[in-house]
Amino acid sequence: MSKRRVVITGLGVVSPNGISLRSFNKAIQKGESGIRFEKELEKLKFSCQLAGKPIYSDDYLNNYFNNIELRGLNASGLEYGVIAGLDAWRDAGFELNNSDEPLWDVGVIFGTGILGVDKFREAIYKVDEGKVRRLGSTTVPQTMASGISAFLGGKIGCGNIVTTNSSACSTGTEAILMGYNHILTGQAEVILAGSTSDASPYVWGGFDAMRILPNKYNDNESKASRPMSASASGFVPGSGAGALIIESYEHAIKRGAKIYAEILGGNSNSGGQRNGGSMTAPNSIAVQKCIKDAIKNANITANDIDAINGHLTATSKDSTEIKNWCEALNRYGDDFPYINSLKGMTGHCLSASGSIEAVATVLELNNEYIFGNINCDDLNPKITALISEKSIPQKTISYQANIIAKASFGFGDVNACIIFKKYKNEK
Repeated sequence: MSKRRVVITGLGVVSPNGISLRSFNKAIQKGESGIRFEKELEKLKFSCQLAGKPIYSDDYLNNYFNNIELRGLNASGLEYGVIAGLDAWRDAGFELNNSDEPLWDVGVIFGTGILGVDKFREAIYKVDEGKVRRLGSTTVPQTMASGISAFLGGKIGCGNIVTTNSSACSTGTEAILMGYNHILTGQAEVILAGSTSDASPYVWGGFDAMRILPNKYNDNESKASRPMSASASGFVPGSGAGALIIESYEHAIKRGAKIYAEILGGNSNSGGQRNGGSMTAPNSIAVQKCIKDAIKNANITANDIDAINGHLTATSKDSTEIKNWCEALNRYGDDFPYINSLKGMTGHCLSASGSIEAVATVLELNNEYIFGNINCDDLNPKITALISEKSIPQKTISYQANIIAKASFGFGDVNACIIFKKYKNEK
């Protein structure tokens, strides 16, 4: 029995280096960094005083929120997710549902690690001061994890699944897989899938305390995030949101939608924090199994993969990730596909990373290029001992990939991998 086909018909992104699809696409092709020095982090005595933070004016929010919704709004992750989600919805050619009847075949699966941490801090102070009645009616929707999916579901008028997943840095990739599977099994026709992450020192502080953020580049911000580099010294924290409209092929064709790419399949798993895996480190056997099972689920072979959008965070684990890809694909040296990491330009956007990077992957397929890896002119010798330098383009190249694999690996020893395919008009 043949599988139901699942396609991508809309994209939205709020990234440190672009808050619209057009600006983001342009930035990643040019290798433009969105990492900046943050005075607030200097004031708070962070070792790493840099971050990837989307930039837009307060007036920009008027395109997505009404006056009532804007009242008391203090949750950057909610803002990012709503902007990216509604942009993807509109990009797919849909309008907001103004009917009293919900859209029974449309759902939202939008993940986050933590939502509204600044709003939560604001609420804590008011409670401690005995000013509970001054919290207002928006505190709960802005601080509950499912606030983002609930907000988007209400804006669109969804009648299908409306939920929020959370699996650390695998969150966004996992959300897309969940949406894919929901459509694959016939439970929905359209799913808005993605993830978001707050921009806040209260999110980033724990990582700074763990000493896994770089502290030698505070005066050289664009060079700080260095995936696959020998001089990489940790990830730069980032934030933002990515969103994709995932749709059944039949539904998309029937309404004459433009199709960006097709999802062939994927897999998510956990290493159980065994065999070298831990809360912070991956079980390599599980990573390799996740990749192999994603390939099997997509009904392709390892040799069919033209490029990889890796997790690659600019830590000591980059070389381990490359080794795991080599083992999983059984491809080494000149036979290894192209591989890149968006984090050199955006930093590590945590729970939003998978969805933002998935948007970048789809743009690569659709526009026939592989974006370059910035800041890795001094490639890690442990990596070049495994694969050819040609597999790691430092500048964007024109390339017509047919299949790209996107993977994310998160705290808690959790993994997710999706196989995307270029869509070719079949008319």
